[in-house]
Amino acid sequence: MATIRDVAKHAGVSVATVSRVLNETGYVHEDTRKKVETAIRELHYTPNEVARSLYKRKSRLIGLLLPDITNPFFPELARGVEDEMQENDFRIIFGNSDENMNKEKEYIQTFEQNNVVGVIASTNHPDSDTYRKLRIPVVFLDRTADNRPSVYADGREGGKIAAHEMIARGSRQITVMQGPKHIRPAQDRYQGAVDVLSEQGVPFNVIMTSSFSFTEAGIWAKELFEQHPYTDGVIASNDIVATAVLHEALRLGKKVPEDLQIIGFDDIPLSSLLTPSLTTIRQPAYDMGRTAARLLIRIIENENIDQNTIQLPVTFTERETTRKVEQHG
Repeated sequence: MATIRDVAKHAGVSVATVSRVLNETGYVHEDTRKKVETAIRELHYTPNEVARSLYKRKSRLIGLLLPDITNPFFPELARGVEDEMQENDFRIIFGNSDENMNKEKEYIQTFEQNNVVGVIASTNHPDSDTYRKLRIPVVFLDRTADNRPSVYADGREGGKIAAHEMIARGSRQITVMQGPKHIRPAQDRYQGAVDVLSEQGVPFNVIMTSSFSFTEAGIWAKELFEQHPYTDGVIASNDIVATAVLHEALRLGKKVPEDLQIIGFDDIPLSSLLTPSLTTIRQPAYDMGRTAARLLIRIIENENIDQNTIQLPVTFTERETTRKVEQHG
């Protein structure tokens, strides 16, 4: 692997001169420039992505910011983004924000320092200055921000479907697990479920949760059955929380779905492997990732875009934690 020093030695110039040629900064005599370019070719020298992007004046790097890669929903999104970017010859720099605004700011700075040409962000703060002041295009993923480019699933509709299906299957003492307050998609699905339950006059309780982590979900599942022991249906904020509820229900000797029905949200790969397997509302995570990548590429390449906020549909995935709907004939 040739280094910048090897190139300098080969061309008989200083490292600083090679650097000026690569970055097109400062004056370099034409003959010297030719010598450096010949040395680069002969040594098959490839500067790192950042230097190369400066050299070619057009970076192929994209920043991808996700909240928490330990939640299996997000790697699915990331995979969709990466596959689409890879096919279009872009590379990805990745950051995990942990829902933390400072960490997010630092990553955005890192992206800028690395000369990325666009950012895909799944953030809870799309309206913050961090994004408003960015001079490169941003697409929000799994989040919406007042008409700025975004790709997301119809969370509210998902909540409504979950409530309708729960009622249709005979649950009458329903507990809704409300996802974290600061996460808009979580509130959309909660609102959708609560709207339907209220309209139908079905009594329900709410357990508030402050994250999607499995460890904490176990605590809320215990709390659910201590506070509302007669619950016969749980609409969970996501599949991780639904899994914790299922564990706790089985530990307490409840029969699922006979005594208790559970509906999750996301349809992460784990959901079909549980016993009983989890009925859930499927979000097309991989397609969402791909769609966001496609949208960003079109913006970078200044193509005409008829629609810059794209909402993808959610679907009901029926498995074993809900009863079959009785057919009245």
